[in-house]
Amino acid sequence: MKVVKFGGSSLATGEQFEKVINIVNDDFERKVIVTSAPGKRFAGDTKVTDLLIEYATAVIENVDHTNIVKEIISRYREISDYFKLDDSVIKLLKEKLVNLATTKFVDDEYLMAAFKAHGEFLNAILLNEVLNAKGIKSIFVDPKDAGIIVHGQPNDADISPETYLNLDKLELPDDTKAVFPGFFGYSQDGNIYTFSRGGSDITGALLSRGLHADLYENFTDVDAIYVANNHVVKHPQAIKKMSYREMRELSYAGFSVFQDEAIIPAIKGQVPVNVKNTNNPSAEGTLIVPEQFLFNPSNQITGIACSKRFSALYIHRYLLNKEVGFTLKLLKIFYKYNISYEHMPSGIDDLTVIFDRTKLDKTTIKHLCHDVKEVLQPDYLEWIDDYAIIMVVGEGIAHNVNTLGQIIDSLTNNNIAIHMINQGASRISIMIGIQESDADDAVKQIYKTFFD
Repeated sequence: MKVVKFGGSSLATGEQFEKVINIVNDDFERKVIVTSAPGKRFAGDTKVTDLLIEYATAVIENVDHTNIVKEIISRYREISDYFKLDDSVIKLLKEKLVNLATTKFVDDEYLMAAFKAHGEFLNAILLNEVLNAKGIKSIFVDPKDAGIIVHGQPNDADISPETYLNLDKLELPDDTKAVFPGFFGYSQDGNIYTFSRGGSDITGALLSRGLHADLYENFTDVDAIYVANNHVVKHPQAIKKMSYREMRELSYAGFSVFQDEAIIPAIKGQVPVNVKNTNNPSAEGTLIVPEQFLFNPSNQITGIACSKRFSALYIHRYLLNKEVGFTLKLLKIFYKYNISYEHMPSGIDDLTVIFDRTKLDKTTIKHLCHDVKEVLQPDYLEWIDDYAIIMVVGEGIAHNVNTLGQIIDSLTNNNIAIHMINQGASRISIMIGIQESDADDAVKQIYKTFFD
């Protein structure tokens, strides 16, 4: 049995619904379908989830929301009309949407979660109606009825362990498709909680684990995950198969096909994940497997990712390595300003601290540098904004002693200076710090060395 999840762009229009129906009908094993809310139909369009947030905000602020409700309903009506469904379907969806405005919630956070969840909720009802109208036996499954229990915060839910016990007991008809809305579950007291990141991906992953699926198919709008960013490398190779830990390492430095943490339930349940394209379902896609499913990679490198979101604090002080408590003093300064750091490579007289600069502002940086000067009295201190990190990742790296040398040669032979280099303890990733201005060229040169 396969669990199949479709993203927002895959369910944005009647034409896209048609593709989804063909995909579902093409494989008898695709029994469980997870929906997202309708996404953008074209550049500049608005996602239904964003419209629902506007609707919720209008209700909270007690302002007129008539036009927002009309716009949301028009998105579903457009799909319903495409399939010539009975008017009763849209009446049902509109009733559920309008009733939200008069429902009493614990507070505004609970209200916002419930409103946001209805993008997926209504789309699942609509898809179920379309499938049955097409002669494909299908049922709609409310997460409450399936026992998807969550805890945490209304807009930042975590999966509760009893969810898997409940799903283990769930009986679905053998000859019928089951449509689940993604993105949300219910608290023990019956309130809707939404997942904060990768919402529908999480639902697909937890259903894959809880229902003991053989495969979790995650349909997006790309043919596969690629070795490198196609905006940097022209026509990069597709990755046919990768391990989950490779995916995690690459996601850290910019891989963004989907939220990698969202598939953790599937990986814990030993369910492989296949990333595929709704618009080109015949493409193999990329298979993400747990480490226990390890394979013989065709290349020692699986992927190259780059992120330019970093800054660095360089500290030089003679005999730094002999001073007891130097790093502790530095960490106390970070703690004072509630700052976390990413990496801290060091030498006998030098130390570089790398930060995610999206989490810092100019005022904090100014105060931080001032305190470091006052407390640690370095011989030299420099704040570096022109910093990027490249991750070179592959299960094959651990079995090839020359990989690091090849990477270094590919950069130095092209006059690209390396500021920092670190190989992870797992030995499947190599992290390289370079100037931001060299980042794209560095990715191209590493790709050329291993794939051209």
